[in-house]
Order: sequence, then C-alpha cells, then structure tokens
Amino acid sequence: MTRVAITAIGVVAPGAIGIERFAALLDSGKSAIAPHLTGSAALIRDFVPKEFIAPMKLRRMNMLSRLGVAAARLAVTERGSALPESAGVAMGTAFGPVQTSVDYMQEYVEKGAALAPPQLFAESVANAPGSHVGIEFGLRGFNVTLTQRESSALAAMMYAASQVAKGTVPAAIAGGVEEVSEILFSVLDRIGALGRCSRPFDRQRQGMVIGEGGAALILENGNGFAYVSGFGIGRDRTAPMSDWGEGVDDVVAAMRAAIEDAEIDVSDIDAIYASANSSVRADRLEYRAIQSLFGDVPPVVATKGYFGEYAAGGALQIVAAALAIREQKLHASVGFSEGEEAMRFAPTRERSSRPLRHVLVNSLSAGGGIVSAVLSA
Repeated sequence: MTRVAITAIGVVAPGAIGIERFAALLDSGKSAIAPHLTGSAALIRDFVPKEFIAPMKLRRMNMLSRLGVAAARLAVTERGSALPESAGVAMGTAFGPVQTSVDYMQEYVEKGAALAPPQLFAESVANAPGSHVGIEFGLRGFNVTLTQRESSALAAMMYAASQVAKGTVPAAIAGGVEEVSEILFSVLDRIGALGRCSRPFDRQRQGMVIGEGGAALILENGNGFAYVSGFGIGRDRTAPMSDWGEGVDDVVAAMRAAIEDAEIDVSDIDAIYASANSSVRADRLEYRAIQSLFGDVPPVVATKGYFGEYAAGGALQIVAAALAIREQKLHASVGFSEGEEAMRFAPTRERSSRPLRHVLVNSLSAGGGIVSAVLSA
C-alpha cells in the first residue's frame, strides 16, 4: 500500500494521559495494572473529562464517548491545526458501551419504553464514541466503528489508512476505546478468561487482565514520525467462537501478507510488537506462528503487561509500536519470566536503543480474527 503518515497521537491510558506521559510509562517498565474487584485490571484513575469536553456536551456522553473525544482532542492538539472537514473517523472497540446498555435496559424494564431515557439508548451503541468524535471536530468523511474483539483498533486503522492511501479522504482519525465495567469484568472472570496478573508468553500465564482507555492516531499523507506501510488480515479457521485456535498457518499468512503489502522482505522486520495477552492458547498460537515465519526471530515486545487487554480496543499496542519507531528504541516486556519449552525466543527484558526501520504489529482475536500491520520509519 502507499505509505500513510502517523502525524499525531492522543492517549488516555491507564497510568498516563497524553502521549509523552504514556511514553514515560513504557520507559519506566512499570505496569499500570492494579487490584480490582476479585482480581486485577488496568483502570483510568486521573481522567478529568471536563478538561477536554464542554459541560453541555459532556452531559450527553457516556464514559466510552468521553474517552474517545478526549483522545481525539489530544491528537488534534498535537497536530497543531484542525483537520480538514472532509477527514474521516474509524474507531475500534471490543465490547462497546456495555454499562450504558445495562443502564438503558434497566430503565426500560422498570419504566417502560415511553419513559426510558432516549439519550441512554443513543449512547448504548458501539459507534457512539466515533460519532461524537466526528461531531466534535466537524468531520464529514467516513465514520465507521469496527468490533473485532482484540483486533478492533488495528482493523480500524487498516480501514482508515487504506482510505487515505486511496485518496478517498485527505486525513483520518483512527483508534480505539474501551471501558472496564463491573458486568464485563464479572462475566469474563466467571468464564475463566481472566488471570490475576498479566504474564504474556510466560509459561505460568493463566489468563488476561483487562484494561480501559482511549487512543487516537491521525493518519494523512505527508511527513510523520512513523508510517503505516502494510496490512494483512485473515481468520484462524480452527478457532471456536470465544477462544483462540491452532491455526498457525493462518496467522503466518496474515503476517506475510502485511510484509508483502509493505513491499519488504521478512528479513527486513526489525521487531515485532506482539498480540500476546497472557492467555494460554493465544500466546502459544502467536509464538508458534512467529517461529514458523522467521528463521531468526527479531526482538519481540509484549506490551499488554503494562495496560492489559482490550485497553483502547487494542490501540495502545499500536501507539507503543509507533513510539518505538519515533524514538528508535524497544520497550521492555512486563511480566515475562520463562517461556514454554517450545519457544525459541524470549520477549525483550529491558528497553534498548536500536535502528528500527520496520516493525510488525500483530493482533489476534478470540474467535479467529487476525490483523497484522507494518509500521515503518
């Protein structure tokens, strides 16, 4: 594909608001995951929505929409000027506004359809955050929301970048949003999806830790500190509806497609920002696929030990990879101690400066979705 520039990023993340604070969080090597309910989660602790959104508008937004608009405002501010009116918006979210949906249904059951607050219904749909972003910044280009579980944000970026590359729009905001609600946490915990700590790729891993946040990347033609240069997408045909499968060849095909789309060779990949989220089957599938594609495995970074899974719909992983290219350094992976016997590599244990021309970003969804992207210097 034609290279598309990443010119600005806005972040509302667990432990960090703003791109520079997020960069400092990654540099610190400290996780933002903390005790929550019966387990652990990565939560937004110091977010003040009124610092980003006018009071009258704030009243009409739920938390998910507030996270999306705040992240977009931070990105536009970093860009330094307003986006063209014809710019588009593509957002990803794994589950959308679960708490708002619960609140609306409770009102509906207790009061009936005529008395249930219509604003709650409007905010209960997954595309509410993206719609608010478009309205807030007066953007009249495409406005889409993708819900592809863990791969939601990377799929959204794929759509947005392809439209910018084709010239459909001059620029786009792409990113993701996620919230940790009590009901979502409880359901995932009850089905055994959650672990008590996040240990991507570690042999003792027992499940993911979930996180929340918002992130927005501005994509446009021109100069940027990193570039989107290739995408690959696929499906693991062996995956059940709510778990990962064993389709190593399917993951390899998606990674190879992203590399070919970027018009480079497998040997040109300088690092991999992995999807690994501490789930037993997901991490095993990914490391087997990486080992199958790469004879000499490049450095692998697992970031979800910092901010959990689903955080910003997966967008924070993309942001971390973009920062690696901007700063020409790899981040340490948090939570890893020792891998399974079949692993031929260990994820990074400390941050290190090194030349980074091309970084592969993977995102593997429960249910079989696969998206890979190449970010380039």
